[in-house]
Amino acid sequence: MSHGDHTRDPCPWVILNDFGGAFAMGLTGGAIWHGVKGAKSSPKGTRWRGSMAAARARAPVVGGNFGIWGGLFSTYDCSIKSYRGKEDAWNAIGAGFMVGGTLAIRQGWKSALGGAITCGILLGVIEGAGALMQRMMFSDMSRPQMPPMPEAPAAIAA
Repeated sequence: MSHGDHTRDPCPWVILNDFGGAFAMGLTGGAIWHGVKGAKSSPKGTRWRGSMAAARARAPVVGGNFGIWGGLFSTYDCSIKSYRGKEDAWNAIGAGFMVGGTLAIRQGWKSALGGAITCGILLGVIEGAGALMQRMMFSDMSRPQMPPMPEAPAAIAA
């Protein structure tokens, strides 16, 4: 059963869009995270300046890391979808497995296998939770049952 979004753009544009969205998300989250961290570690009179300096220095790094993850995930997801000819949860799980392995390959094969398994399991949990939520929201059991409507009275002729 396919439950993917069939209204998305073709894969080359999806990959660029996902890369940019993940970069923006990482940049925003990194600016908040490192801004707070920089403010906490600065002396009392220079907290604002320390916050901005820390955010400027580290937020682009976090954004880049998120962007790489999002771009690789989307690339692998599109590749698996093209190879299999289906759009389902297994594509995302396989793409997560491959991204985890790719990002950890520089530490050796053992780390790459561990990263791949960890990321594949994480994506499996996410996809499973999404399918469970979709089933709960759209099942007939979760909707309140409406009582039958009474019949309308016949019109009175004058």
